[in-house]
Amino acid sequence: MHYGFDMGGTKIELAVFDESLNPIWQKRVPTPKEDYQELLSTFQRLTEEADTKFSCIGKVGVGVPGIVNHQTGTVFTTNVPAAKYKPLIPDLANMLQRPVKVENDANCFALSEAWATDFQHYPTVLGLILGTGVGGGFISHGKVLSGKNGIAGEIGHMNITLQGAQHLGDRVPEITCGCGKKACFETYLSGPGFERIYSAFSGEKRSAIEIIQLYQQGDITAKQHVERYIDLLGMFLGQIITVLDPDLVVLGGGLSQFEGIYQLLPNIVPKYLYGTATVPAIERARYGESGGARGAACLNLRD
Repeated sequence: MHYGFDMGGTKIELAVFDESLNPIWQKRVPTPKEDYQELLSTFQRLTEEADTKFSCIGKVGVGVPGIVNHQTGTVFTTNVPAAKYKPLIPDLANMLQRPVKVENDANCFALSEAWATDFQHYPTVLGLILGTGVGGGFISHGKVLSGKNGIAGEIGHMNITLQGAQHLGDRVPEITCGCGKKACFETYLSGPGFERIYSAFSGEKRSAIEIIQLYQQGDITAKQHVERYIDLLGMFLGQIITVLDPDLVVLGGGLSQFEGIYQLLPNIVPKYLYGTATVPAIERARYGESGGARGAACLNLRD
C-alpha cells in the first residue's frame, strides 16, 4: 500500500492507495502546529492505524508546505512552526521504522498529475499552481526534480523581466513578496496579483471571480485585462519552457479553472519561446485539491 500524507497548516490528511493508485481510505486530523513531538506522534498514530487496517507496512510519502533539504533531512515551513528547521525525514523514518520520503507540496501536486492516467505518456511534466501564490514542480520520468537545496520548482520567485515591467508600465506598483524580495512573478500572476493588475488599470477593486464573469459577459475592460494577464503569463511560461523544455504543462490553483487561459495561452507562448521550440501540451489539473496526498503517495512509485 502507498500512504500519502498531506501536511497543511490546519490539517494532516492521510490517503491510502493500492498499487494501481486507487484510493481506498482517507482520514484527516488537526495539525499540531506548535508541538514537534506531538506532530511526529500524529504521523505515527495514523500510520499504525492504516497498517492495522490493511495488515501491511505501507510505504510512506509526505507533502509539506515548505522547502525540503534532502541533504540534512530538515524542512523549512512557516505554516507549521513546530516542524521549522526540524529533521523531519530521519525522525519520521526512525519513529515509523521504514523509509519516509518528504517533498514540497507543489512538487507533490506535479507528481500526482504526472501519474494521472491521461498524462503518464509524457516523459517530462511541469506543474504550475496559480493560486494565492505561484508554485511549481518539475517531474522527469515519474520522479521529482527537487534540486540541491530543495528549491527547484520555486518558479514564482523568478524576478519579472524588463520586458514584463514595460508590459505593465508604472501603473502596477511593486510589492514585497512573501519571500522578502520585490517584483517576483508570484506577485503578478497569483490570484491576488490578477486582481491587483485589474485594479491598477481599471481603478476598480474586484475579485478574480467577478473579473472573469465580466470577461465572459464581453466587458471591454475585463477583456483587456485578461489579454494583458495572459501575455504576462505567456512571457513567464516561455522562460520556464526555455530552461526545462517540458512535454506537458499542468495548471492547478484557483485561476486554473478559468477556461480562457487554455483558449488564449497556446497562441501567446510561441512569441516568447527560443528558436524553433514548440508549445508543450497545456492541460488543467486532473486531481485538484486531492493531488497533495496522492502526489505524496506517488513519491514511492520509483526509487
